[in-house]
Amino acid sequence: MSTAPSLTARSTHPARHALALTGVCLVALMFGLEISSVPVILPTLERALGTGFQDAQWVMNAYTLACTSVLMAAGTLADRFGRRRVLVLCLWVFGLASLACGLADSAATLIAARFVQGIGAGAMMICQFAILSHLFREPAARARAFAIWGVIAGIGLGFGPMVGALILAVADWRWVFLVHVPLTLFTLVLLRVSVQESRDPAAHRLDIGGMLTLTLAVFALVYFITQGSENGFATPMMLGWAGVSVLALLLFVLIERRSAHPMFDFSVFRIRRFNGALMGSIGMNVSFWPFMIYLPLYFQSGLGYDTLTTGLALLAYTLPTLLVPPLAERLALRHGAERIIPLGLGLMGVGFLAMAAVNRVEHAAVGWVLASCVIAGVGLALINSPTTNTTTGSVSADRAGMASGIDLSARLITLALAIALMGLVVLFGIGHYLAGVLPTSSAQEWRAISQHLASGKLTAVGLSSADAQAALRHGAGWAMVFAGLGAAGLGLLSRYFFRRTQ
Repeated sequence: MSTAPSLTARSTHPARHALALTGVCLVALMFGLEISSVPVILPTLERALGTGFQDAQWVMNAYTLACTSVLMAAGTLADRFGRRRVLVLCLWVFGLASLACGLADSAATLIAARFVQGIGAGAMMICQFAILSHLFREPAARARAFAIWGVIAGIGLGFGPMVGALILAVADWRWVFLVHVPLTLFTLVLLRVSVQESRDPAAHRLDIGGMLTLTLAVFALVYFITQGSENGFATPMMLGWAGVSVLALLLFVLIERRSAHPMFDFSVFRIRRFNGALMGSIGMNVSFWPFMIYLPLYFQSGLGYDTLTTGLALLAYTLPTLLVPPLAERLALRHGAERIIPLGLGLMGVGFLAMAAVNRVEHAAVGWVLASCVIAGVGLALINSPTTNTTTGSVSADRAGMASGIDLSARLITLALAIALMGLVVLFGIGHYLAGVLPTSSAQEWRAISQHLASGKLTAVGLSSADAQAALRHGAGWAMVFAGLGAAGLGLLSRYFFRRTQ
């Protein structure tokens, strides 16, 4: 009689773990969708809310910056107060913020809601790793769980553009955000019935100083890059923001060096293999992901594609991130990450430079556009998983969590900065084209015209439709070159670090 309860508990154990894995995978799905589905609606937001070019950048960057600001803090809080408790709290924050995004009636409200949404999303990402590691302790079971998690996360990122396009085709843009409300509620139910609470009694103290100074440094620099194009980089206000960024970064380094349990242990940067893999994390976020923000605008306003065709084209860009990773893992095991990561970065560079070459043709063939998108996507897919495995594998087991945190932080910080920098490159490219078709006497108006064009307002700038479209394509072409050279250059740097370890 006494064995019956234990047998029952043992028989339901796999079922509870399966429900828990489903809930955690839904968290990963929602996180990915909020990155890759939102760029598709940016041109629609311009018409619905009157967002400008800088507004569109902040709609994306508010989410990214907020994710970065809470990464390390969330892990410490989850260890101390309970992983499930913190995850549930963050899901409520994410779900309510998604509701606020969907109900937003102005760009300012949407950006603020996106920031809150990013706080919930960043903390969710850290908590789910700890929960999976706690639930699946056997190596084989853990490997299967993380493999399933990786596939679902890839679906969120890879099919996000198609999901966004389909929502626009059958409903309102607001449902790109509102769809997360029922998903969040369903996930909360799954976690309630399947995940038991877990803590780390030896959790370190929260590094508030490091968290605040790093967030301020990145925010101030992004603000300087984004708003400087409109207000002038040499104005006292913009120089003040640049100074705040430098000062905050110096304070961050000082705090981390004096902390007994720092967010960032700078000694890992002495490990060449860690640096080689980190170049992969930086490379994909200086090129592939920030350019996806400008692809919908390029496809719709630059090439004249409709919304559904734009979604299909974006799928060509992101689908390899779902299909290629299993091959990337096998190649990394067979030939080593030191070859695969530089190769993937090089392929991304080739894809973007090929895209720039196709863009120079007046009537670009759809097939060539899609082929260059696929090449860039394959390059990203080759390095996405090997970079994380290599950064964590290049340090001792007790520092793997910290190394993973640095890797994820580097990705998000690079993404935030690259979104701003790429936007600046687009504006410069458009301005360069305008200098060739507009009289010099109108030079004072070029900045405003460039921002109108970069936000997709091709009919409100006093140019012919052909010139407006050509100017936008010219700016996008500069961004393609920026992405291609950035990925290729970081590929060479990655190879350099890896060769120094051999």
